[in-house]
Amino acid sequence: MSADPTLRTVKAWPFEEAAKVADRLAAAPKPAALFETGYGPSGLPHIGTFGEVARTTWVRRAFERMTGLPARLIAFSDDMDGLRKVPDNVPNKEMLAQHLGKSLTAIPDPFGTHSSFGAHNNARLQAFLDEFGFQYEFASATDYYKGGRFDAALLRMAERHEEVRRVILPTLGPERRATYSPFLPIHPETGVVMQVPMEEVRPAGDLLVWLDPATGKRHGTRITGGHCKAQWKADWALRWYALGVDYEMSGKDLIDSVKLSSAICRVLGGTPPVGFTYELFLDEQGQKISKSKGNGLTIEEWLRYAPPESLAQFMYAAPQRAKRLFFDVIPRAVDEYLANLEKLKAQPEPTNPAFHIHNGSSNDPGSPISFAMLLNLASVVNAEGPEILWGFIRRYAPGVTPDSHPMLARLAEHAVSYYRDFVAPTKQYRAPSAMERAALEDLLQVLRSLPADADAEMIQNQVFEIGKRHAFANLRDWFGCLYQVLLGQQEGPRFGGFVALYGIAGTIGLVETALAREAGAA
Repeated sequence: MSADPTLRTVKAWPFEEAAKVADRLAAAPKPAALFETGYGPSGLPHIGTFGEVARTTWVRRAFERMTGLPARLIAFSDDMDGLRKVPDNVPNKEMLAQHLGKSLTAIPDPFGTHSSFGAHNNARLQAFLDEFGFQYEFASATDYYKGGRFDAALLRMAERHEEVRRVILPTLGPERRATYSPFLPIHPETGVVMQVPMEEVRPAGDLLVWLDPATGKRHGTRITGGHCKAQWKADWALRWYALGVDYEMSGKDLIDSVKLSSAICRVLGGTPPVGFTYELFLDEQGQKISKSKGNGLTIEEWLRYAPPESLAQFMYAAPQRAKRLFFDVIPRAVDEYLANLEKLKAQPEPTNPAFHIHNGSSNDPGSPISFAMLLNLASVVNAEGPEILWGFIRRYAPGVTPDSHPMLARLAEHAVSYYRDFVAPTKQYRAPSAMERAALEDLLQVLRSLPADADAEMIQNQVFEIGKRHAFANLRDWFGCLYQVLLGQQEGPRFGGFVALYGIAGTIGLVETALAREAGAA
């Protein structure tokens, strides 16, 4: 790929981040940039995993376009960490409880499908990333430690043991301060990842000397070869130093950890990577999302109600601003994505989120109908399946089929699922006020006078004029009446577009039903 330095001026955060990486490599040239994202495999991949890998991927691609240089993305699994507690969502909890403290790759797989619990979760991570088409290199901490990839860096850390300790000690309480070492030896008899003070650190002899507090027995453990690992902040720094990581992003909750790991990386003689801090997600009430509380939205739930491109759209927008992540944000994210896809097809503008989602261009025909419109159609017809929606779609957009517009076909299925789970249980019609009733009777007469082939714009203009003719303080109140009285919900799409999709005759029936219902007719 040829370099395009003009992309430095693009006002889009992936290019702004890529420029920082480009400056880093200009100062210390190397053949390729290394991007990294980390993963703790004691749990399963989740919506945050998708966000971090997607965002890092967009920066990596922007870097390649800007500089013409190759870049790699490593998905690094901290699978040598000791298991601290038994997860809630796994079988054979009693078996796992017997292995607490051991490395995840040294614990049997509770699912019985892989060589270890760590291997099982690593496989799930890779399947997860592959499902979304991410380009990455998978890296296992166990493989890197045991394979010698970190040996030289571990010995350097041993040489500078006290300097590393001086970085961390001020952040610890008195009790932990007395025992802290950046090294965690693997117990030669139990396999537990030990958190104990070092009696001696001998880099020249490749040796750690420590005392087992349970037995009082003194042990000598090799520093290299996977016989020990580093504490997590030191481990992060070790990885940056050993691999030469150029870029890694992390959540706001890790700001202090980034500072400490960066300081340790410098102690080792390395340069910390370019960093990017993203904000955390909030729930519907504005509270921080917690896996233990279960107050978040899972990726499986999002993908039940919308395509993955819409999740990418949500992740792209304002990553440094806290955003609420709950079911109501899904329809807007879908329609924002569809609008950006249309713009991308017309002009491959690098400020467009769809440019990054589709790596520059897309031949996807998208959808001639918004997701909000499909949701309202599903609501009005009480859709039990997407086929009923297609009866209206074909009349509205002749020639459009599930084969010609696969995105629309997916959206129809998602709309039915969303309607069943969220719209139908809360659907509640209200009676119109006297003023609203007069406006609805006016709407009825206008609809009856419209030509059968009236388009969405003509209908929308007529609906606007009706609102102006009646004494609404704000036209939003008029449209609110249409949604609440006719559709039984608080919000809706452009009403003219809905009428064009649902049909003038069908909409006349909705108005007649609403007026008859209010009048107490059968």
